[in-house]
Amino acid sequence: MSTTQSERLRELLEPLVTSQGLDLEEIAVDSVGRKRVLRVVVDSDTGADLDRIADVSRALSAKLDETDAMGAGAYDLEVGTPGAERALTEHRHYARATDRLVKFQLHEGGELVARILAVDEAGLDLEVPGVKGRRPTARRLAFPDIAKARVQVEFSRKDSEKSPQDDDSAQNDESPQNDKKEEEA
Repeated sequence: MSTTQSERLRELLEPLVTSQGLDLEEIAVDSVGRKRVLRVVVDSDTGADLDRIADVSRALSAKLDETDAMGAGAYDLEVGTPGAERALTEHRHYARATDRLVKFQLHEGGELVARILAVDEAGLDLEVPGVKGRRPTARRLAFPDIAKARVQVEFSRKDSEKSPQDDDSAQNDESPQNDKKEEEA
């Protein structure tokens, strides 16, 4: 059984990524002009900040330098996260997208845009936004019914969707942060 370069790279690099507390989501080797580019996509349940990305990038670079996994010749290593509008392909992706708006392509042929409320082994509990002032509705969607799913970017949510605590903490002069500022002054 032959393995592709991407599969060999995954076997080599995944333990390093995992040791950094991240998941290896994707590996791709592309040609850009005369150079090759190794793109590594990582993520975690809590997200991956710039420092973690830099740490994993250094570890991957060192491992690649000590092996011939990329062969002879120059290449660039790019390490990043999936991005805002990521495709959801694994159970953990759906769990990470809880409370996010997602566009679903259904096997039955339709589309659905809904907010993920809960995830279990069988599927998703969703909130489908109401149309023209109507209330949102609840819907259950089983994983086998989903052909594709992609997180949608939301620039702002309606005020009614924010919790009352969000508004109180920003306007409350007696919050712990404001007390500390007054004490320092």
